[in-house]
Amino acid sequence: MDIRQNILLIDGIAASCAGVAVISSTNWLQGLYQLPEALLVSMALINLSYAVYSLSLSMIKNRSMIAIIVLVVANSIWVINCLRLTFHYADSASLFGVFHLVGEAFFVGTLAYLEWKWRGHLTKKRI
Repeated sequence: MDIRQNILLIDGIAASCAGVAVISSTNWLQGLYQLPEALLVSMALINLSYAVYSLSLSMIKNRSMIAIIVLVVANSIWVINCLRLTFHYADSASLFGVFHLVGEAFFVGTLAYLEWKWRGHLTKKRI
């Protein structure tokens, strides 16, 4: 299996799973992470919105380069935001909360890197 063929699907599924998991367990995660409920809900909703875009792109046969670049830029902005949140809440968040923010930044950053690296492949016409 060529992961390049499925990276957008993997990206969208990961974002949707993260969004659903956080939104469905916000109260529990708030206690575990020691992060504000509003932050967790907003992160979940952003993940779900992002999932819609990524999954939509995964179903398009003839993707534009601009659509892929928008995806990479969105991922990159999210990485910066997760790291910003890590520093902002470093004193009040639990170790689990910090690990979640850093882990999400690392995972999404890896996706951004791969999608940028494979942007040519992702925009080729497929039958």
